Amino acid sequence: MPLGVTVRTFTPGQDEDAWVAINSSAFADHPEQGRWTVEDLRLREAESWFNPAGFFLAEFAGRLVGFHWTKVAEATPSAGGGSPSTASSGSADDAESAAADLGEVYVVGVEPTFAGRGLGRTLTLIGLHHLRDRGLATAMLYVDDTNRPAVRLYEGLGFSRYSCDISYLRKPGVQIESRPGWS
Repeated sequence: MPLGVTVRTFTPGQDEDAWVAINSSAFADHPEQGRWTVEDLRLREAESWFNPAGFFLAEFAGRLVGFHWTKVAEATPSAGGGSPSTASSGSADDAESAAADLGEVYVVGVEPTFAGRGLGRTLTLIGLHHLRDRGLATAMLYVDDTNRPAVRLYEGLGFSRYSCDISYLRKPGVQIESRPGWS
């Protein structure tokens, strides 16, 4: 933990504005996460999965400098595997773990002025310990593959790639090559 930083849990009705501000700062270049509003946050607070005991805030000199919001995804039966919480290779151990809830590193953010000091790693570990203490043996997360510092952090903590989603964007006005047989 960087010197002078303390960690506490999120207090609904008190921390929304400060969290939205640091989230915007930490994800300034992210087209979705960095655009959250207080209303977006309050919508998540109203969800059945929301638990402020798993939403950790790091403070330095009275201001937020980082956070780790965890989530527990309840296991749901799925034909064909579908998600890490329900994937099974058929053994008894797999069947037992397939029925278990799954911890999630929902979002970790660090104020850019605190980047590179180990705060993201420390907050991630605090959240993972919280999930483990709840009896969750497995945790998952989503990360943009272009966010190399985050990918290195998570791989360094033992996470490995489970699946990969790829999105494509076609910019208006860009000429597309015509190919025979394509309409």
